[in-house]
Amino acid sequence: MRFIDEAVVTVKAGDGGNGIASFRREKYVPRGGPDGGDGGKGGDIYVIAEDNTNTLVDYRYTRRHDAMRAENGHSRNCSGKGSDDLFLPVPIGTTVVDTETDEVLGDLIELGQTLLIAKGGDGGLGNTHFKSSTNQAPRKSTSGFEGELKVLKFELKVVADVGLIGLPNAGKSTFIRQVSAARPKVADYPFTTLVPNLGVVDIGRHRSFVMADIPGLIEGASEGAGLGIRFLKHVARTRRLLHVVDVKPIDGSDPVANARVILNELERFSPELSNLPQILILNKIDQVPDEELDELCTHIVAELDWTGDVFRTSTLMGEGTDAVKYHLMNEIELERERELEDPIFAEAQKARFERLEVEVRLNTEAQREAYRAARKAAREGLDLSDDDTDFDDDDEDGVEVVYVP
Repeated sequence: MRFIDEAVVTVKAGDGGNGIASFRREKYVPRGGPDGGDGGKGGDIYVIAEDNTNTLVDYRYTRRHDAMRAENGHSRNCSGKGSDDLFLPVPIGTTVVDTETDEVLGDLIELGQTLLIAKGGDGGLGNTHFKSSTNQAPRKSTSGFEGELKVLKFELKVVADVGLIGLPNAGKSTFIRQVSAARPKVADYPFTTLVPNLGVVDIGRHRSFVMADIPGLIEGASEGAGLGIRFLKHVARTRRLLHVVDVKPIDGSDPVANARVILNELERFSPELSNLPQILILNKIDQVPDEELDELCTHIVAELDWTGDVFRTSTLMGEGTDAVKYHLMNEIELERERELEDPIFAEAQKARFERLEVEVRLNTEAQREAYRAARKAAREGLDLSDDDTDFDDDDEDGVEVVYVP
């Protein structure tokens, strides 16, 4: 199954049934009067968050979803049967956006959460409603109302407490393998990870959090280089960012410069995102002789002018990873408790994530439009050599997100 994190669908709620003009006709009941029933109500369309799917791939193949039309009214003042509501299952973490107005209709971040996206039409009125002292035999009835027709975009953002960021081959996938049951592909070449990987980090009884490995960050990603910022939007819901830095890159590059690349790309993509709390992970310490390790780590922290938390790990050997996950669990629990106890802090958190959502959506859409413009120019033979966008809009990954306990 392919990992699809965006889909555009057309939904049409059910039309209401028509009311009818009818008159009571029974033996020994002269002039029975009007008895036309109302039409039924058309079916509404909802989206519902489910945990048995983690991709929007189904909506790439079935893009039109219609609810049934309701029945017309019947005689003897019987209303027509309303049509059943239609429920469209989506992964937890899906945002629904109206493409015509760019209005965010809602976020589905909890299991079983539902959202009304298209309202069915009301039924028409039968002629019973129009009788009066001056019009005792009305022949008037009304038609049912049409159901809403909308073109919507489903945007999936993984629901994770912690996001792993860093250059390719920094050790992010190995880290998530060490602390959770997720099993992303690991190899000694860049861009091994092509889609976000999710894993549940289990600390103990009733203590756990979700970690996401976000691929594709390289220099120029905010302009579309490599995988671009296609998956960076998935860290918009996280509480913490784990910045993984290879202290001894195999290509001989400077780890300080590598770390700055990620920091710069975050800042260029979303200043609000770059302000999320970050923890620096100095990884692959097993590749450095013991007598050089302290000096090297101190140099990296000093050059980055890092004032936050710092951990040293060897994800391959499992060294130092336990300390990181326990620290993260404590930080997340404290933040959750504060949100429950302090309404002002909780409102500030909510406002921050709303700003993140807006920045992420605008910047991602801007890059996508630039990519489409570049493709159109290429087809028309225009020279856009200055536009180096390479946004993959086809979602030809062939890989599925892993979300396991």
